[in-house]
Amino acid sequence: MTGRHTRARHDQVPPAAEIRAAGAVLYRSGDQGIEVALIHRPRHDDWTFPKGKLEPGEHVLTAAVREVTEETGICPVLGRPLATVRYQVDGRPKRVDYWAARVDHQPPDAAFVPGDEVDRLEWLPPPAARSQLTYSHDARVLERLLSPAGDGDPAGGDTVPCILLRHAPAGRKNGWHGDDLLRPLDAHGVADAEALAELLGCFAPDRVISSAAERCLGTVRPYAERIGAAIEAEPAFTVRAGNGGGDRSEAARHRMTELIAQPSPMVICAHRENLPVLLDQARAGLHDTQPEDGWSPPKAGFWVLHIAAGRLSAMEHHTVTS
Repeated sequence: MTGRHTRARHDQVPPAAEIRAAGAVLYRSGDQGIEVALIHRPRHDDWTFPKGKLEPGEHVLTAAVREVTEETGICPVLGRPLATVRYQVDGRPKRVDYWAARVDHQPPDAAFVPGDEVDRLEWLPPPAARSQLTYSHDARVLERLLSPAGDGDPAGGDTVPCILLRHAPAGRKNGWHGDDLLRPLDAHGVADAEALAELLGCFAPDRVISSAAERCLGTVRPYAERIGAAIEAEPAFTVRAGNGGGDRSEAARHRMTELIAQPSPMVICAHRENLPVLLDQARAGLHDTQPEDGWSPPKAGFWVLHIAAGRLSAMEHHTVTS
C-alpha cells in the first residue's frame, strides 16, 4: 500500500444497508401429524411464512414475535432457530431469520383476522405446504423444521429451552465497599434487566434460577415478576469476589447435570467466571460434540440451548441489543 492519496470516484455507490426481517414457522398437531401455517399476501399474491421487517432499534427476537402475531393473530413462543434466508429486494440485500414455533392451547383459526397485508391463513400438512409455498427458499426452511430436532423426535420441531444468562452491569467491584454479593445493578443494568424481561419472554421459560448475588437476582427479577414466578436462588451457581468461582465449580457442574437431566423451560443467571463451566457441563450432558464458536457473552448476553430427547438440537446466542 502506498501513501498516495486516491480521490473517491463519483460513480462509486456505497453498498446498500441490509434489510433485516424475522419470522417463524408455526406448527401444530393435526389428525394426520403436524400441520404448518402458511399466509397469503394479496399484494404479492404469494404463499409464505409469517415474517416482517425489524423496526428501528428493535431486537430480532421481539420482531419475530411481533410480526407473527400481527399477521396471524397468534403470539408465538419461539423454539429452535431454523434458518437464515438471504436474497435481494430492489437491489438491496435482505436477511430473514426464522424460528420454529409450536402452537398449543389456543384456537388458532379463530385468532386470525384477514387484512390488506394478509388475507388468508391455512394450516396444511407438510406435503401440501411444500407444494403451495411460492418460494424455494421457504421450502428449504420447511425442510429444516421437518429435520430431526433430536434422537427419536419425529416431529422435528419440539424442543425445550435452557437459557444461560450473564448478569447485567453492576458498576465496578472496586467502587463497592460492602459485601460483593449485595452489589446491585447500576442504571444501565436496570435498563438491561427490563429489556431482558421481553427478550426472555420470547422463549417463555417458566423456571427462573439464579446465583444468590443481587446483581444476578436483579437481572432476572423483572422477568420473574412478569410471569409471576419465584426466583430459585442457587448456592452452587453463586460466585464470591476473590475466588473466581473455583471452590464451587464441582457443585455447579453437579447441579447443572441435574437440571439438564430433566429439562424444563428455564433461565439460569450466573457470572462471567462460571458460565463457561455451566455451558460445558450442559453440552456434555446433552452429548454435543460440535466445536464451540468462541462467543463469550457480554453482560446481559445469553445462550439459548434447545433440547430435544436428551440431546442438544440447536444453540443460539444473543446480546440485549439486536
